Amino acid sequence: MGDVLITYKIMPSGVDVDLEELKKRVEEKLEGIAKINDFSEEPIAFGLKALVVRVIVKDEGGISDRIEEILKGIENVQGVVVGEVTLI
Repeated sequence: MGDVLITYKIMPSGVDVDLEELKKRVEEKLEGIAKINDFSEEPIAFGLKALVVRVIVKDEGGISDRIEEILKGIENVQGVVVGEVTLI
């Protein structure tokens, strides 16, 4: 099995959510499950920005859904969308 790079777009619950704090929570929740490759921010509308996180995991069934559920459970996260999934 190889590794997979998965991109998630995390939608905060509002414009007042501190994205730096959200990054820390993501790192804490994914520790031991996935390696964070990088973070970026994507403007959505009216000052709202999505947090984009790219993680590297082992290529195993169900891991993408498992991580998505973990991310959805973080405080101040309104939604999570799985973007690109690439074998590396």
